[in-house]
Amino acid sequence: MSDKNWHDIGPVDSLKEPPMREIKIGNITIALSYSNGEFGAISGICNHVGGPLGQGHLDGEFVVCPWHHYKFNRKSGEGEPGFEEDRVPQHELRIDNGHLFINPKPKTGRHKLSHPPHPLERPLERKDGPIRVVGISTTIMDAKNPRYSTSDKLLEIAINHAKTALGAEAMLIKLNELKFRNCEGYYSKSAHACTWPCSITQMDTTDEMDKIYEALVYWADVILVATPIRWGAASSLYYKMIERMNCIQNQITIANKVLIQNKVAAFIITGGQDNVQAVAGQMFAFFSELGFVFPPFPFIAHSRGWTAEDMENNIKYVANSKELQDGAKELARRAIEMAETLLVRHLSKERIEMGGRKAHPLHL
Repeated sequence: MSDKNWHDIGPVDSLKEPPMREIKIGNITIALSYSNGEFGAISGICNHVGGPLGQGHLDGEFVVCPWHHYKFNRKSGEGEPGFEEDRVPQHELRIDNGHLFINPKPKTGRHKLSHPPHPLERPLERKDGPIRVVGISTTIMDAKNPRYSTSDKLLEIAINHAKTALGAEAMLIKLNELKFRNCEGYYSKSAHACTWPCSITQMDTTDEMDKIYEALVYWADVILVATPIRWGAASSLYYKMIERMNCIQNQITIANKVLIQNKVAAFIITGGQDNVQAVAGQMFAFFSELGFVFPPFPFIAHSRGWTAEDMENNIKYVANSKELQDGAKELARRAIEMAETLLVRHLSKERIEMGGRKAHPLHL
């Protein structure tokens, strides 16, 4: 092979540390590694979503992609055991006069295994039927030793009223019954590393955040989120959930893909300490950025103030307050009415665009 096909990338000794690096030759990106006295060179572009392999790290003889942890043999480019056919191109190397040379033209080709789409990778479609309401409880408690929760109580009243009096389909999701991982900051690595579905959801089949994604993106017309106040903020479990929902908002930024459309959000906020408006403000900001809209008077709240340390009386107040319980029912009603308005408007527009050829009955 002619020397003109090879590129001098520098003295051998200068390339041994760090053991993993990214090099570019023209428009070609290569992951160069050094381990056990040998260099290896493979394409620097991961098969998954184009992550920078050369910016990853070594796990034995495998390069680990920094975006989603896919692994490829550092010398052959083959995938990890069980996925050998999922391979990236290999580049030839040679040492001459103490310098390392690389052939930018790959020795082998790229081969991507076909993977079935994740169940959450499907077109957005609302099936005919009544308004659907999902309640999300963010209260943290030991499931084996449950206690009374004021936010849960009002949420349950709202959900039951939606079902029994307002003709909606409804379900309740309690975050403390789900096992899901914290957001691991894939967006911080690269905007395109934060995927839909969430990178963690795609990699970890035991992660139960998919239940939240399914409910919010595909099933519900209305979401009612209930949280206690903890040190002037929503519960830590609430924040754990919304950090994982960042992938929904990022689709708007990265791909101009809006996953939340014609959906309504409303909130229930209770606590022994004050700061209701600040908690509500954060919730409004976040859920509006996802695409949710809000009904008139979009939250109900209760707090006895900073000095009210007698929490047992706070519980008694909520448990016996007809005003708060009626407020929860009215919150559900306002949210459902808003969802009905949005849905009818959307379906009317769709019928016009289709020339009136398709009807979308709302069985309410």
